[in-house]
Amino acid sequence: MVRLQDIIDEMRSHHASVNVDQIKKAYVYSAKVHQGQLRRSGEPYLVHPLGVAHIIAQLQLDEASVVAGMLHDTLEDTLATPQEIEELFGPTVRQLVEGLTKLAKVSFQSGEEREAENVRKMLVAMAQDLRVILVKLADRLHNMRTLEFVEPERRTAISRETLEIFAPLSNRLGIQWIRTELEDLSFFWLHPEQFRAIDEKLQQVRQERQRYIDEVIELLGKAAEENEIPAQVSGRIKHHYSIFHKMKLKAVDFDQIYDIIAFRILTQSVGDCYRVLGLIHAMWKPVAGRFKDYIAMPKINRYQSLHTTVLGPGNERVEIQIRTEEMHRVAEQGVAAHWVYKEGGGGPGGKELTQFAWLRELLEQHKDVRDPQEFLETVKVDLFSDEVFVFTPQGDVKAMPHGATALDFAYSVHSEVGHHCVGAKLNGKIAPLRQKLKNGDTVEILTNPKQKPSKDWLGFVKTSRAKNKIRAVIRAEQRKRSEEIGREILEKECKRQGVNLARAWRAGEVTKAAQQLGFKDVEEMLIRLGYGRLATIRVIELLLPPDKAEERREAEQKNLDEQKPSRITQIFKRPGRKSKSGILVEGLDDVLVRFAKCCNPIPGDPLVGVITRGRGVTIHNRGCRRVASSDQNRLIEVKWDSDQAAVHSVSIRVLCEDRPGMLANISNILSERGININQVSSRPEDGGRATISLRVTILNLEQLNDVIRRLGRVKGVLDAERVLG
Repeated sequence: MVRLQDIIDEMRSHHASVNVDQIKKAYVYSAKVHQGQLRRSGEPYLVHPLGVAHIIAQLQLDEASVVAGMLHDTLEDTLATPQEIEELFGPTVRQLVEGLTKLAKVSFQSGEEREAENVRKMLVAMAQDLRVILVKLADRLHNMRTLEFVEPERRTAISRETLEIFAPLSNRLGIQWIRTELEDLSFFWLHPEQFRAIDEKLQQVRQERQRYIDEVIELLGKAAEENEIPAQVSGRIKHHYSIFHKMKLKAVDFDQIYDIIAFRILTQSVGDCYRVLGLIHAMWKPVAGRFKDYIAMPKINRYQSLHTTVLGPGNERVEIQIRTEEMHRVAEQGVAAHWVYKEGGGGPGGKELTQFAWLRELLEQHKDVRDPQEFLETVKVDLFSDEVFVFTPQGDVKAMPHGATALDFAYSVHSEVGHHCVGAKLNGKIAPLRQKLKNGDTVEILTNPKQKPSKDWLGFVKTSRAKNKIRAVIRAEQRKRSEEIGREILEKECKRQGVNLARAWRAGEVTKAAQQLGFKDVEEMLIRLGYGRLATIRVIELLLPPDKAEERREAEQKNLDEQKPSRITQIFKRPGRKSKSGILVEGLDDVLVRFAKCCNPIPGDPLVGVITRGRGVTIHNRGCRRVASSDQNRLIEVKWDSDQAAVHSVSIRVLCEDRPGMLANISNILSERGININQVSSRPEDGGRATISLRVTILNLEQLNDVIRRLGRVKGVLDAERVLG
């Protein structure tokens, strides 16, 4: 258990003039308001804020951050008020604690919406004051360290969120030691069997590997000393999740991972870094394509280092990082190492705002994205992807997410360059727009004023900037076309009903009708008519003279059963029988619906409907990429009909060891759960692995998740997942 003195000692080791009295006062206040509260472990709740404050002190943050860590749960879990915190600890601490409380207080309909809103709030908090997110990371790390006391389902959800959001966020902010611990803790709870298997393997080779580490350290140290280069050499075995990720990525066994050891050399100057690199490459043969110069081209979080892989003693692959001591401090502490505050703790200075302008740019790009799945997908690409560094024809360096294409590069230059892009030259050679960029590529964009964005582009662009710009143009064109259709429909109906539309326009009656129907302008009303989501007769009734309108209403009431169905009813109605789809569309059960083959939704999946002319409503999984690229005005609320029960066909992909009996083991799991296999195929992979593709019938999402969990526990199964499409 962390003691108050541990926090004070940690702060004093980094800050000579720390206000100890302020930290003690925060400790007393936190103990007072949390008195009687217990954690799930049975310990006093005070253990948690003390642990968080100690992690913040280890991050070498300022005094206000440590105090905020001590008080971070007071507004949410106690009777403490913001005013009281400001009176006792000042406005800066109040702002930090309120920022943390806002991150915690969110309640939405679906898990996707809740996660998306949490991430959105984190972006806002990061853009306003990075200390809020740093304290949040400390809070998550301490919670992960004590996760054994949480119920299993909640534990799994927290671990997955940590691995998908908080660990990559730590990496993006450059705080490597927190990232490493979060990854290993998440890995331990999400895949305990794989964690233990890797741990046992590491224990078996640890003694042998340690001898190898000592040998390489001695050789590197001797080489630096002989060349009069001051250097500190260290080596370590990579952490569990890093090894697991590499095994999964390369589809190989533990014994086939040859670079589980990493070495680090700290020097005193940039020149010494390159001199050491030359010595290493002279000693051992470098592995082609495994050298990266992050000193000349720093990562966006200011990480700097030279990375190289060589064939060391015994012809073994050895990864080596070379950096100065200052670079190492930034690499380990990330933004916390250089997020300098003005005297008095009033906030970041101009230099720091410039360094982290990418946070505000990121927030600006995503502020109008409403779909939760689309938001999460694009943020994870922009915030958490690895980077590649490419050059403009003028020699300027641009950082792009891993997997970005030439078209993404075009949109990063300017939206107009992207809109009119017809091709690209990579390193002087013509390349397609979908060509993925590699480190060191020189990219030249070719444009044509007549070119327009295509919907197909959404299938291969990577960055949110490109996707948002393309969607904006496509939606504008769809709206324009729908407005034209709506205008044509209205003109024809007015002519049929004897309404002088030209006179109605001049008299402002059309504008008035749009306002009466709740539209902000006539354009919106016409677009809704064009989509078939507004009955034309509702507009006509408002344009008819009062006496004719009354006559019409009386006639409608009298001949209601003989009336021709409205346009929207014609679109949706299935002739002659009730829908058996198990889907309710805005409360109706007689709507023509079909399930999208691109995502194969099953009961339990969050749904959305897309109106299609003449074919009713197509039902998609809300997370389907095609929904994100559809015109938002065509979307309609749909839900599962709980009274209808039907089986649905789903694809599952299993990555496993290629050995006899594996398919039988997988089939037994499905048979035990009463699940029928419609189709099965298998193909061998490199490294003694195989991919088994299954087509099965499932009742709902709960049953699917259960069987995937059970498949994941089968000995020899490395991964099991649902395949959309």
